[in-house]
Amino acid sequence: MNGPEILIDFAPELGLFVAHERRGGPTKAVTDGASTLGHVVESLGVPLTEVGSLVVDGAEVPVSHVPSADESVEVRAVPRPQPLPDAPLRFLLDVHLGTLARRLRLLGVDAAYESTDIGDPALATRSAAERRVLLSRDRGLLRRRELWAGAFVYSDSPEEQLRDVLGRFAPSLRPWTRCTACNGSLRAASKEDVADRLEGGTRGTYDVFAECGDCGRVYWRGAHHDRLEGIVARAVSEFSPTPPLPENPLWRGGLGRR
Repeated sequence: MNGPEILIDFAPELGLFVAHERRGGPTKAVTDGASTLGHVVESLGVPLTEVGSLVVDGAEVPVSHVPSADESVEVRAVPRPQPLPDAPLRFLLDVHLGTLARRLRLLGVDAAYESTDIGDPALATRSAAERRVLLSRDRGLLRRRELWAGAFVYSDSPEEQLRDVLGRFAPSLRPWTRCTACNGSLRAASKEDVADRLEGGTRGTYDVFAECGDCGRVYWRGAHHDRLEGIVARAVSEFSPTPPLPENPLWRGGLGRR
């Protein structure tokens, strides 16, 4: 770029995305005189999914604003919780976030997940077609214009990823109501209904079952009870602003799966 020079200041929360010398206060940036401010911000490393607002000389402007010489720009981070357009809050996760997808489903959050790499264009198109928030650690993917909405997942740790998403979007939590394998809804099932899908030890040990209405997977209280119960209890305690719906005894505790 070789045009008007502006002064740009990134919020501390966005420091992950920008060069070290641009952290901690306003720095100069040279524009080309034609590109939008949104393009300038992205060229400096920050996906627009992570930008809450752009403020020029004290007034908020759209991403389509074309900077002029000597303007002072503040790039603010998204607020938490982040408001979204009026639509059911649903997520789409890329191939690298399988554990996060299963934990969101464990909490009853609608979380579609691609277990194979279908490519960035297909993911962005699905986000737009189904009005889902795309969650990814791929900055390039989050810059695609087809996206309906997106968010960068800031941690490699599944525990921190879950806290990040719940804190940012505040979804309603309905634990034990979704299939962790396919995202379908769980329903009560008698032992007789699912007997042909159970191993002998399970048939003899457990009496209460659920099955997925979409993929037919069978669930019961299993060996991972304590670990899954802990994930749910921590999430509900910290992020559910009101108590979740009365818990169906069918889903109480960790569920095995077959």
